[in-house]
Amino acid sequence: MLYELLSPIAGENLFSYITFRSGLALITALILSLLFGAPLIAWLRKRQGKGQPIREDGPASHFSKKGTPTMGGFLILFGIAAGTLMWADLSNQYVWMVLIVTLAFGLVGFIDDYQKVTKRTSGGLSGRVRLGMEFAIAAGAVYWITQYAPQAAQSFVDAGLSPAMPQEGFETSLALPFIKDFLFNLTLAGFIAFGAFVIVGAGNAVNFTDGLDGLAIGPVMIAAATFGFIAYICGTPRFANYLLLTLTPGTAELAVFFASMVGAGMGFLWYNAPPARVFMGDTGSLALGGGLGAGAVACKHEIVLAIVGGLFVIEALSVMIQVASFKLFKRRVFLMAPIHHHFEKLGWSETTVVIRFWIIAFFLALVGLATLKLR
Repeated sequence: MLYELLSPIAGENLFSYITFRSGLALITALILSLLFGAPLIAWLRKRQGKGQPIREDGPASHFSKKGTPTMGGFLILFGIAAGTLMWADLSNQYVWMVLIVTLAFGLVGFIDDYQKVTKRTSGGLSGRVRLGMEFAIAAGAVYWITQYAPQAAQSFVDAGLSPAMPQEGFETSLALPFIKDFLFNLTLAGFIAFGAFVIVGAGNAVNFTDGLDGLAIGPVMIAAATFGFIAYICGTPRFANYLLLTLTPGTAELAVFFASMVGAGMGFLWYNAPPARVFMGDTGSLALGGGLGAGAVACKHEIVLAIVGGLFVIEALSVMIQVASFKLFKRRVFLMAPIHHHFEKLGWSETTVVIRFWIIAFFLALVGLATLKLR
């Protein structure tokens, strides 16, 4: 929006730089989140009364959080949307795709949160209904990617930015880390199924991680910053060619979206830092994970997402292992799942768990970035 309005005034050179606009997007999302955070929390507290229901089987320390409002994800979504719409090139369909997925997953999360608050239960939407909605959104987004990718590539060829169109089947192919010049064509149906699984999996993995003050938003910001960098270099021919990466024309603009996610996350963390004044709820966690997943699919770095977001993967696996073990053997592997609660049960303080998990997330982000050069 502002990108189109200000470019003729300030000159094409300044606003043509994605890095410059990404910085503006981050600052915009941060400032707006800080400004509107307190009023939103006050409004949520008034509307929700008793706040988010606390799990009865959870750590005893969590009962002190009773009355804390949820749905703080609205603050994050507002920051992301504002930063992206103000500073991204809105003619780029990748930008619209990831933003719509983020907002749509946020809507699913809101419905889930609303049921929890109104029914005073830690449950919400049934698992089948929620997953059905998520897969429908994700499948539509992946199909959108497959249709837009050839158009974006052709625009690069027409502009002289790329010498030739990508190999046939590029839009439905999977790129593998550590291997250059190799794409595995999954076919349209296979790629839609795989991409939808990545997006839905990312959304729910972040959702599982959101259980302690500041636990989810820190790794999300780390992953978003990492994928902002990945999107930029994969969508920039000279960087992609130098690092022997698969060029994904058009995805560099997603750096603005991911910068907005970092800025909005910083603003939310101001209010979510222990002791939290608000929880993001499923409204925020599903949206953030869905946005990360959609961006990873667009950049063809789905496997790298599993590395960069390895903490989210661990959290999700801990839940699946716990459920499977109890159903099959009537025994629990962990004292409590997701795994961050296991460490709380072992006696770790909440702050200790959060900081150590952030360290793990930062380390995994470095490992993910290393895959860009090891080819």
